[in-house]
Amino acid sequence: MDHRITANTTNPSCLTESELCSWLGGAAPGDVLTYHQGVLVLDRSPLASRLPKAEQAELVRVARRAFWAAEQGLAHLVQRRRGPDNYSYLMIARPRPKTQSGSLLAMLAEEIPH
Repeated sequence: MDHRITANTTNPSCLTESELCSWLGGAAPGDVLTYHQGVLVLDRSPLASRLPKAEQAELVRVARRAFWAAEQGLAHLVQRRRGPDNYSYLMIARPRPKTQSGSLLAMLAEEIPH
């Protein structure tokens, strides 16, 4: 299944951290979210990105949150090559770990360190 946030289906690079957290909070194991399309390392770079500054800053927050979710065991992060210098960055929801203390909502509300 490929579930996307409807507000940003035309340009996944516009996905916000809040939208990513909302999706993750309601995702069933195996659900997939495209959280970016392009070349993530370049699109995040202040020197190489062609994105407007506000979109680039939001992309940095989205990428950090996606990595955090993977570290917490909440999601798998994968890439799908679509063509030269064009990748889809996917988050696949995992089953919720049973050993976590606190609620998922509280975890998603945490600030991610820079």
